Amino acid sequence: MLELAMNSGKGPVPLRDLASRQEISAKYLEQLLIPLKGAGLVKSVRGARGGYLLSTDPGNITLYDIVRSLEGPLAPVECVQDAQYCDRVGGCTVHLVWGDMGQLLVDFLSSISLAEMVRRQRLKDQSCATPVAAA
Repeated sequence: MLELAMNSGKGPVPLRDLASRQEISAKYLEQLLIPLKGAGLVKSVRGARGGYLLSTDPGNITLYDIVRSLEGPLAPVECVQDAQYCDRVGGCTVHLVWGDMGQLLVDFLSSISLAEMVRRQRLKDQSCATPVAAA
């Protein structure tokens, strides 16, 4: 998704290019793109100049959107996702702690957009490209 965000506004990125840049197999990447497309985060373009692109501005997609579409709910334990999973939920202090932790994770991932990730990547790329002075 970061690769697509880095190329936002430049047209679709072919699957083989995405796979090559991320050093993963095209087949595996294709499997990742299915739920992302189903969640409405990416779209595909067919044809000779086809490929994948973000369905909206990178500022409108959060890391939580991405993780949720790939992994499902982020509850750290089953009872946080579904209170009916355990009969002890009502009096269980540990359940509350797990719930708080899960909410912190959701809040954190929701606070970072792909646009922010692009900004961070570009800063990192600039710092890596800056020559280090000899001592």
